[in-house]
Amino acid sequence: FKPQELSNTALAFASAGVSHPKLFQKIGDHVAGRISLDSFNPQALSNTVWAFATAGESHPELFKKIGNHIAGLGCFDSFKPQELSNTVWACATV
Repeated sequence: FKPQELSNTALAFASAGVSHPKLFQKIGDHVAGRISLDSFNPQALSNTVWAFATAGESHPELFKKIGNHIAGLGCFDSFKPQELSNTVWACATV
């Protein structure tokens, strides 16, 4: 799956209020298991963690992987303010 497809799937379930812990676990495992998140743009990263937090799904490895990736970017210039604030909110919520 492509990054946008994964994030959109999680986002759709969370936005609809549909609980599917097994699906979120699989998405989280897949993303956290990737060698690199360079193919994820800021919106995909933000939407993914926002969806997990909104759905009340915890996946510490996923949040650690995404957090480390964002911290390693060196700056937040590629993030729109909404993407950055949604990411920070998600991390604070889970």
